[in-house]
Amino acid sequence: MTRPCLPPQNTLTPPAFRAPAGACDSHAHVFGPFARFPLAEDRSYTPAEHPANAFIGHLDALGLTRGVLVTASASGSDNSVVLDALRRYPARLRGIAVPAAGTTDAELDDWHDAGVRGVRINLYQLGGHAVYRNGVGLDVLEALAPRLAERGWHAQIWIHAPDLVELGPRLKALGVPLVIDHMGRMATSRGVDDPGFRALCALLAEGAAWTKISGADRLQPAGAPYREVDPFVAALLAANPEQVVWGSDWPHINYYESAQVPDDGVLFNLLARWLPDAAARERVLVSNPARLYGFPAA
Repeated sequence: MTRPCLPPQNTLTPPAFRAPAGACDSHAHVFGPFARFPLAEDRSYTPAEHPANAFIGHLDALGLTRGVLVTASASGSDNSVVLDALRRYPARLRGIAVPAAGTTDAELDDWHDAGVRGVRINLYQLGGHAVYRNGVGLDVLEALAPRLAERGWHAQIWIHAPDLVELGPRLKALGVPLVIDHMGRMATSRGVDDPGFRALCALLAEGAAWTKISGADRLQPAGAPYREVDPFVAALLAANPEQVVWGSDWPHINYYESAQVPDDGVLFNLLARWLPDAAARERVLVSNPARLYGFPAA
């Protein structure tokens, strides 16, 4: 049995600024209803039900227009809950699916029609051990990459940035855009001069990769106001502001017992500090995700 995750906070710190039209939360998950969309039997955590309409409520509460749903590891390679959400809200949502080794062209085309624009690969390890069960690895991605390129998709990589020193060249050789989750899941204690984080910045600078300035709560577990994350965000924006998007990581799975589940309003308001001018926020919240996920012009 896996431990049940804590629910998101019931209260929301009000947004400190008005999101521009077309603003996008570029990383979130949905779960359930479990009677229709059961979780994988073998999983690392057990979330509560957080269906598509609850995510739409989350977007509305922050004043956001669009969202990107990512199939979570607790769902295995069953993308049905994400595909259902995309079909229910086609104007507002895009998706990232988890492929299986035998995923067919017909399935990829069906996913594309629903709004999928990339696949997620789980390479996240600490100390040589996988952190989460499920997900697919680099061998599946390498076999699939030519078909992703044909469809204009990208590969979303869940990886610890220090591993980019070794795996970066192999990932670049895929010939598809790369999106590195959550700033490479860097612990702030490693510092911005960590070779893996510098490798991530270099990938952005040459236009080979994007990243999501998301997961501040994961990088600095001590909690708000997350000021130790600021130098990492600044370095990524300095490397290439055209290759950066933002996500909340709603509903913040994998928090247990006495842990403090982050406040989505606080996470959103970090953008007022990281992107103090309206043009920079427009780029990261609107134009960059529109280009990456194929949303129409706002």
